[in-house]
Amino acid sequence: MSGRVFGYVRVSTKNQHEDRQMIAMKEYGVPERNIVVEKRSGKDFDRPRYQKLLRRLKHGDTLVIKSLDRLGRDYLEIQEQWRVISKEKRAAIIVLDMPILNTKENAELIGQLITDLVLQLFSFVAQTERENIRQRQREGIEAARARGVKFGRPRMVLPENFM
Repeated sequence: MSGRVFGYVRVSTKNQHEDRQMIAMKEYGVPERNIVVEKRSGKDFDRPRYQKLLRRLKHGDTLVIKSLDRLGRDYLEIQEQWRVISKEKRAAIIVLDMPILNTKENAELIGQLITDLVLQLFSFVAQTERENIRQRQREGIEAARARGVKFGRPRMVLPENFM
C-alpha cells in the first residue's frame, strides 16, 4: 500500500500540550503539513478537524496515531471509525504505541483477526478509563463540597438601588 501518510494528534483541552505526540509523528516520518492537531475531548467523533481528515483519506493512504485513546474513548465509536478507515476507505492505520494494531503490516487474515481482537480489547480499556476519570472527578468534587469548598464565581452583591 502506498499513498499519503497522515498523522492525527489529539489532546482533550486547550491547556494540554501535544508535544510528545508531535515528536512521535515526526520520528515516524509523517510530513508536518499532513499532521492534524485537535484539542477536543475523545468522548465522541464530533470533531471538525478529524472529520475533515477522514474526508481526505483515500485508498492506499495511511493514518498514524500515537495511541488508540488519541483516536477516541468511546468503545463502539472507535470500532466504527476503525471499520470506516480500514474497510470502507481501505486506508492503513498505524498505532505507534501498539504495533500489533498496524493494519499495514498485519493485512493477512490471521493478522486481521488478531488486530480486531486487540482493537476490541483496547477500545474497551479506553472507554473504561474515560468513565473512571469522570467517576474520580465526581468523587473529588463531592469530597471538596463536603469540606465546604465553593465552586464557581462568587455571588455578586448588588447595590440596593440596582434595577
